[in-house]
Parts: sequence; structure tokens; C-alpha cells
Amino acid sequence: MKSKLDDDIPTVPLVSIIYREHAKFLNEKVKDEDLSFGLFPLLIKIYKNEGIIQEQLAQSFHLNESTITRNLKKLEDKGFIIRIQDKRTKKIEITEKGKRTAQKVMDYDEMWDEKIRNIIGDEEFFNYKNTLRLISEALI
Repeated sequence: MKSKLDDDIPTVPLVSIIYREHAKFLNEKVKDEDLSFGLFPLLIKIYKNEGIIQEQLAQSFHLNESTITRNLKKLEDKGFIIRIQDKRTKKIEITEKGKRTAQKVMDYDEMWDEKIRNIIGDEEFFNYKNTLRLISEALI
């Protein structure tokens, strides 16, 4: 079977294709939640780390605090989180709406991984995920 992609395509466009297809998949699945793809990882991180502070989020995602602040405002305005002043920091807590949506996104992420696993098999999926982790950790 002839590939839809050129043999000499660099790695970055391939990663980009996977990223965009994943975004389309998740956006379609949670379109009624009024939440964009770029905010999903932040919501999930807050869900898994109740009471996390903004600085920790910035470090986790390797983003500056102003970007995190803008995204937290979007999540707060849509009712997914609340920010609570605690001395000199703001702790971020997730609302019931945020919990439901985060769980949906995580469930759909599992479906996405299963889709990839069905394409390449269990062993290759394990290697694929470990390779992506290794590259990511080396680059940050």
C-alpha cells in the first residue's frame, strides 16, 4: 500500500499531524463543554493536583506564568476552576463541572491511546510512548 506521506518527511510534521488529529478527536468528543483543546492539559493537571499553585503549573508545562494566568482566567470564567487566595499564592481548585469535564477528557484520551495501540500493537505502543517521553525529557 502506498503511503499518503512522502518518505523523506521530517519528524516534526509527523508529530504535528498526530497532534492535530488528536485535537480534532478531543474537540469533537467534548464540543458541548465549551472548552478548547489547549486548556485540556491544564484542567487535567489541576484535577489530579487539587490545590496546585500557579507557579507549579507554569513549571509543569514549561510556560511563563502570564500564559498560565490567561488560561486559568478562561477556565475560571467558564466555571471549571476557582482560585483561592492563600497567603501570597493562589491555590487552584476544580469545580464539580471541572471534575466532570476533566474525567471525560481523560476517558477520551484513553480512547485515543487505544486507537493508536490498535494501529501499531501493544509492544510498539509501549516503545512509542517511551520514545516520546525520552525525547521530551531530553529537550526540556
